[in-house]
Amino acid sequence: MSSWRDYPLIARRLITARALRSLGQGMMVVNFALYLKALGWHAAAIGILLTASGLLGAGLSLGIGYLSDRHGRRRFILLYECLTVASGIAATLTGNVYVISTAAIVASFGRGQSGGAGPFAPAEQAWIARVISPKLRSQVFSLNAAVGFVGMGLGAFLAGSVVLFQHVLPGAAAFRPLFLLPALGSAINLFLIAPLREEPSSAAARPKGAQAPRRTSVPRVDPVARQENGELLKLSFTNLLNGLAVGLTGPLISYWFAVRFGVSPAAIGVLMAVSFVATGFSNVVTGRLAGRFGVVRTVSAVRLVGVVTLVAMTLMGSFVWAALFYFVRSILNRGSVGARQAVTVSLTRDERRGFASSLNVFSMRVPASIGPTVAGYLMDGGDLTLPFFIAAGLQTAYALSYARLFRRYNGMLSDRDENSPGTEAAAASGEVK
Repeated sequence: MSSWRDYPLIARRLITARALRSLGQGMMVVNFALYLKALGWHAAAIGILLTASGLLGAGLSLGIGYLSDRHGRRRFILLYECLTVASGIAATLTGNVYVISTAAIVASFGRGQSGGAGPFAPAEQAWIARVISPKLRSQVFSLNAAVGFVGMGLGAFLAGSVVLFQHVLPGAAAFRPLFLLPALGSAINLFLIAPLREEPSSAAARPKGAQAPRRTSVPRVDPVARQENGELLKLSFTNLLNGLAVGLTGPLISYWFAVRFGVSPAAIGVLMAVSFVATGFSNVVTGRLAGRFGVVRTVSAVRLVGVVTLVAMTLMGSFVWAALFYFVRSILNRGSVGARQAVTVSLTRDERRGFASSLNVFSMRVPASIGPTVAGYLMDGGDLTLPFFIAAGLQTAYALSYARLFRRYNGMLSDRDENSPGTEAAAASGEVK
């Protein structure tokens, strides 16, 4: 395992930027919906805003990933930081519905990106992958996810600071100063990222208007691109299963705890904060396990165990036991985020990594946006268990499909098999498996 100082400067600064972003995002996960409620928004209106934010973010990420492959990743990340600073300041100054809605969509307030750069995250992931060797990707992306989750947890704890402002600001206005935290984090990130210099990919370095060189002996359809497209299609299929399952359980979990056990929002907030912090450390552990046993095998194993804890949580009759199983499930499921990102960025060559990362985000978020509607309809009908059982079935299918479809990458991203041939090696040698 390499130390922090062994990583390239670009990777270290991007990971640090994620940590700073996650503090504000964790605070907004807890307080953004409460702020809208204090402004007089109904639950349906809050849900529609968050859904619209998710769908628009997914659509933007698809285009941003593609463009970042051709125009570089640095400029898109800097743009996101500037937009977040502007959104945070605007939300601090006014509670106007149009300003708040625009800020929520632009800066992803309330949706929890685990420190990621919102719809610009594909550019961020592609840039990290460019400077990190394949054998270290599961380790580095697991660390990257870990700092995001730990920061989210700390931000969730800081959400309680709203009580300090309630003594001096009336009603909903007490929430406004909290928007300065995400703005401050992004402002610092501008100084971290702006001095970095990005080495362009082959697609970005090509002169404007120029086309890739052609050879008469090369077939019209690039066989490597065709292979990569097949891998991305498999990724989209597995993400469809996972996204639907996440949408059925994640967004309404607070509602489920409140209705099922009658617990207070404070108790739910503490549970989530502790779970976020523990999940951060579990990403580091998962990264180590992935390096030893292979990333795909590790991801599939922990997700299958996560299915068991999901079913157990649903069947518990007390909040304490349900919270315990939720805690364990959060560690297992979210603990594999970094390892799965390592696989995603290894499916294509460098000049298509932004597109691969954006497709990964898009194919997850769109089905995840459908899940809350289905779960909400079932829960309104009085069924508090069926959404979780459906999610358990989808998660089982996801884990088994993931293990089957991506097993060839298990050795490539393992410390025990550094020289395993993969897409990048095949592309460099002209050999396609």
